[in-house]
Order: sequence, then structure tokens, then C-alpha cells
Amino acid sequence: MSSPKISIIVPVYKVEKYLRKCLDSIVSQTFTDWECILVDDGSPDNSGKICDEYAQKDYRFKVIHQENLGGYCKK
Repeated sequence: MSSPKISIIVPVYKVEKYLRKCLDSIVSQTFTDWECILVDDGSPDNSGKICDEYAQKDYRFKVIHQENLGGYCKK
């Protein structure tokens, strides 16, 4: 199998309320040669579980779970 033509990267942190709508929008596109990399930055809500659910349903979703790294640069 060849690499997908488009990679979509979705950062995920405390977006449980909106995540399904976002991922459903990606799935419903007419262009199908894509992969979606979901980066769960240690979200404390159910966002990580939702990511896993979509990855189980559709092989084009890949999930990376990591500890929260924060959203700022340390000086």
C-alpha cells in the first residue's frame, strides 16, 4: 500500500464537545486518499477515547497519546 497523498494533523486537548463533528467532517470529504494523525496531548476529558474509537472504525486515523506538554515555550 502506498503512502496517502494528504496527512491531516489534529491536535487534541479538551475538545470532547467538538471532536466528533471535526472527525466526521474529515471522514465525509469526497477525497479519500488521506491519513489523519490525532495527537492527544494528555487531554483530561474523553477526547482520547473518542480518538481511539475513530481509529478502530477507520484505518486512516492514527492516534498518538502523550502526556500533556503544555502550550507555551519555556525560556
